[in-house]
Amino acid sequence: MATTQDDSKTLTQEMQNIMDHAHALVDATSGELDDRIKSARAALKERLDSVKGDYGKLEAQIIDKVQAADEFIHVKPYYAIGTTFVAGLLLGWFMSRK
Repeated sequence: MATTQDDSKTLTQEMQNIMDHAHALVDATSGELDDRIKSARAALKERLDSVKGDYGKLEAQIIDKVQAADEFIHVKPYYAIGTTFVAGLLLGWFMSRK
């Protein structure tokens, strides 16, 4: 579970860096008077606001799914081991076919 949390923190940090760079681009072009730059700036700002909301929802869904899977594995470890074993057997069988 610690690896999942580390990966989640890394992904969150990367997304935050991307959004910060995009905001810096929007701020850097604020003094430009060209219509194309204004329309591109407005579209980027609108898309950034939309992505922030979508990213928050997606992150919450992923965390919920990971916690549910972790809880299931702790409650019924033999089901998880058996399912993994069967999946491994099927994957090995499919890969060994010509």
